[in-house]
Amino acid sequence: MGDDVENVMNGPDHRLSVAPMMDWTDRHERFFLRQITSRTLLYTEMITTGAILHGDRDQLLGYHACEHPLALQVGGSDVQALAQCTEIAKDLGYDEINLNVGCPSDRVQSGRFGACLMAEPTHVGECVAAMAGSGLPVTVKCRIGIDGRESFDDFLEFVTAVRCGGVGSLAVHARIAVLNGLSAKQNREIPPLRYDDVYRLKEEMPELEVVINGGIKDLPETKVHFAHVDGVMIGRAAYQNPWMLAVADQSIFGEEGAGPSPDEVLERIAEYADEHLRAGGRLAEVTRHILGLFQGVPGARAWRRHLSENAPKPGAGLEVLRQAAALVPAEIRAGQVEFGEVITDVSG
Repeated sequence: MGDDVENVMNGPDHRLSVAPMMDWTDRHERFFLRQITSRTLLYTEMITTGAILHGDRDQLLGYHACEHPLALQVGGSDVQALAQCTEIAKDLGYDEINLNVGCPSDRVQSGRFGACLMAEPTHVGECVAAMAGSGLPVTVKCRIGIDGRESFDDFLEFVTAVRCGGVGSLAVHARIAVLNGLSAKQNREIPPLRYDDVYRLKEEMPELEVVINGGIKDLPETKVHFAHVDGVMIGRAAYQNPWMLAVADQSIFGEEGAGPSPDEVLERIAEYADEHLRAGGRLAEVTRHILGLFQGVPGARAWRRHLSENAPKPGAGLEVLRQAAALVPAEIRAGQVEFGEVITDVSG
């Protein structure tokens, strides 16, 4: 019990995090989000053990120094390979490694990782025990169950095995994964949310750090969950409306002072995009992640359209970004007008 408590104490703060999302939370997205919030924990996309061990590590695992706190999410089921990947993550300076036991896609199942591993709790316990040997904080992201193992008792059996492996922090998507008959997209929407099961897990294992995920749309919703669990992980909503995180440092983590304005964020993104272009990258690789910056305010549609239509063009440069920004009223870009999901207190 002591080892997993120490694991949590030495790891990053999990009160608020942005979920790992395939094709979305790449290095460009993470850099962008870090300009909005300095404290929210960020995750990489899921990267398989095979890719880490045999692929281009600079391309797959490289990140900007500003991205900390940053966790690497890995997919796999081979004990030795997972242990090796954890050592690599530690050497590269990641703050945490997270084992994906929640992805329901057919491709993932065929590789014997993701949500299908919830049917093998003992094996998952062995995996995380091997990973924990590196000393890098190890966490697990899972569902509350899978088809055929849908009861709370089944869930508790899985979590107990993970705990015995030395994991002290668990991120739980509060839906089961239906592995036969539903697509990955349908698995994000059709199985009903069962927040009470996640709350109950915390009640039954108070020493376990429990982070809840699934269907959470904005920061005000975190207030409800904080009454029952230790942290909240927001997924697609944070990608589609990233400015909701503009007050996260103050409202969730207790930081003082105002955060940056949208203009300040855009200036940093322009500098970053310029470096990316000079290195041979394309503008759209960066700008596709910032389309939601002005969600819900005048000029947002024009901003999105201009970037979507012009950034992918050959030779597109920073002028495209500046032209798009000019379509949003100056007072909004300067932060003189509040927009997005803004709250000032989630404590009570």
